[in-house]
Amino acid sequence: MQKTERSKKIAWKIVKYTICILVSVIMLAPFYWMITTSLKEYSKVLEFPPQFFPNPVIFQNYIDLFRMQPFGLYLWNSIYTASIVTLSVVFFASIAGYAFAKLRFAGNNILFLIILSGMMMPVEITTIPLFIALSKLQLVDTHFPLIVPQIFGYGGAFGVFLMRQFYITVPDELIEAGKIDGCSQPRIFYNIVLPMSTSTIATLVIFTFLQNWNEFFVPLIFLSNSRLFTIPLALSLFTTESGVQWHLIMAAASVATVPVLIVFFFSQRKFIESLAMSGLK
Repeated sequence: MQKTERSKKIAWKIVKYTICILVSVIMLAPFYWMITTSLKEYSKVLEFPPQFFPNPVIFQNYIDLFRMQPFGLYLWNSIYTASIVTLSVVFFASIAGYAFAKLRFAGNNILFLIILSGMMMPVEITTIPLFIALSKLQLVDTHFPLIVPQIFGYGGAFGVFLMRQFYITVPDELIEAGKIDGCSQPRIFYNIVLPMSTSTIATLVIFTFLQNWNEFFVPLIFLSNSRLFTIPLALSLFTTESGVQWHLIMAAASVATVPVLIVFFFSQRKFIESLAMSGLK
């Protein structure tokens, strides 16, 4: 009987590890193909049967990437806009989320629902009126449409919702204890509540940064000056009448993943803690 139970446990472990390995391979395959394609000659990118290991390995594609286009500028534009939006969303969402969760004022729930409606409205619906308004203000073809509407649009609404849901779980006794000690509301927030929310903030940072880093539609509509392009829009420049330069696109995509990996590397521990906490709740 014990041998049967032990055999079942071993068999179940084998099945679990096999599934995990298969899922990992499926998830990593596109990333591996991107890296290997960026190291191939153009003539070997679409050859059949495909090369799973580039031979020879060349790094000229990365040199041509920065030589043929001002890719460093596109990279800076993406870092600049995504970072400002992320930091602003974290700042405003943290304060607003705390106010909606712990402060009682007239119209609390109604105002929260109005903000929440920003998550329910696709960006395509507001694009035309926003374009007309920003055209009159002469703010089209600047980074303004990539930053301010993102802060107070879907990204900001999601941030307020996420932070509010976390602050609701913070015991009221902690806040009352702070009041007894003579702390004002700002001091309670910054000294007591905010340090407890680092895991949720890390989650918000990852989601907001990725959303803005990968944004293609908004830059496509509002930008015409190529020197203002972000990376997703700049990738389209490698598609010409003579064909698609897949080796350069893959090299550009490989470079574009580096900042994302850096953000996730520094936030992953807190992000995993946030997932674990949500599971316990």
